[in-house]
Amino acid sequence: MRERIVILGAGESGTGAALLAKAKGFDVFVSDQGPIKEKYKAELTHAGIAFEEGLHTEASILNAQRIIKSPGIPDKAEIIKKVKAAGIPVVDEIEFASGYTDARIIAITGTNGKTTTTLLTYHLLQSAGYNVGLGGNVGFSMARQVAEKNYEWYVLEMSSFQLDGTKKFNPQVAILLNITPDHLDRYEYTMQNYVNSKFRIVQNMTAGQHFIYYADDALIARELGSHTIAADRISVSLKNNAGATVHYNGEAMQFDLGGQTFTIAQSETTLKGPHNLINTMAAVSAAYRAGVSVEAIRAGLATFKNAPHRLEPVATIQGVDFVNDSKATNVDSVVYALGSYDRPLVWIAGGVDKGNDYNLIKDDVQRKVRTLICLGKDNSKLRQAFDGVVADIQETQSVQELVRMALQVAKAGDVVLLSPACASFDLFRNYEDRGDQFRKAVLELKKEKES
Repeated sequence: MRERIVILGAGESGTGAALLAKAKGFDVFVSDQGPIKEKYKAELTHAGIAFEEGLHTEASILNAQRIIKSPGIPDKAEIIKKVKAAGIPVVDEIEFASGYTDARIIAITGTNGKTTTTLLTYHLLQSAGYNVGLGGNVGFSMARQVAEKNYEWYVLEMSSFQLDGTKKFNPQVAILLNITPDHLDRYEYTMQNYVNSKFRIVQNMTAGQHFIYYADDALIARELGSHTIAADRISVSLKNNAGATVHYNGEAMQFDLGGQTFTIAQSETTLKGPHNLINTMAAVSAAYRAGVSVEAIRAGLATFKNAPHRLEPVATIQGVDFVNDSKATNVDSVVYALGSYDRPLVWIAGGVDKGNDYNLIKDDVQRKVRTLICLGKDNSKLRQAFDGVVADIQETQSVQELVRMALQVAKAGDVVLLSPACASFDLFRNYEDRGDQFRKAVLELKKEKES
């Protein structure tokens, strides 16, 4: 009798897991408590995989020998409680997929910077001619690719939720960028639980593998002594610290990776800001340890294009640069954004506040921001935080009005920076929608001014 695998959640992760499970001969059933997108229903139907949407039928779930859970479903969900009470093993899609491939894996986690570092690492390998797949939180699910492709390497962006579902997962290279409070509702509002989740990335690593981490992060530095890490450690530092494996010496990134010592200036890359020095040092170290030559790395750095909404240059209008950093949905991200520019700023912020502590950025804002434009339904906390810090505070709920206001107060040489520090759900579907609307409005204004 075939082993029965039930997959909870039918997004990209769940559908990919279902396709791989079907390809490996399992009896597969997919259950999603919400509606399933038409494209995924079509794929499941074409593959002959039974599914349900809008409910979880316990009789069809609790007879499984194994459950593959979407990372978005918390352990406190009622169906997961019942699955665990029944003693059914629960794993993540990446844990499941990694058991069916001999490909080597570069896994990247951290509270901020994951996507940029993942995309850059992938680009460095791909541009060097590697047979490499991109997955996790970006690209297609790893399971789908294992079912359909034959990659030799995978570069995976992994959230704490995905790491929670791993047991035997064992990357060749792991990157831990930083740990700051996030998603604590999933971790019983206990920071240590979240920290432990991030450190799961190294739990199965062995000698000959490589663990790259940001040494200046106080939480990471504290935790290193509490975990047995068999992998080779590569420390990354922004401080001029010759003791770090990789560090920024104030002028260039200095790499001392055993076989070769080399430097790379940030001007040789397409990324700005101190946070991207961290991301770049980590990605370059991973690519080098994967065997990519320094020459190929330099070539790849010069051609990399980051994902949208991350300090994305949109246009220059009358000498004013407009930048879309809509992905900056917390204050930590705005710290990086503000640190990326030495020129005067017109800063656009606001939305759904997530318990922000604006004291973290008040000094930078006071030094750099000419005008703050609040984009949100309730801007009282922003106004209160920066009253007396920024001389000019305005607000609007219209993106079209916003870009005109920004251009009116900016001077040639200034930067108009959308870096909201807040979630977007008061006025927009998500941060992508917010960034897309901003980009569209800027480009329309540019066309108008130049016609």
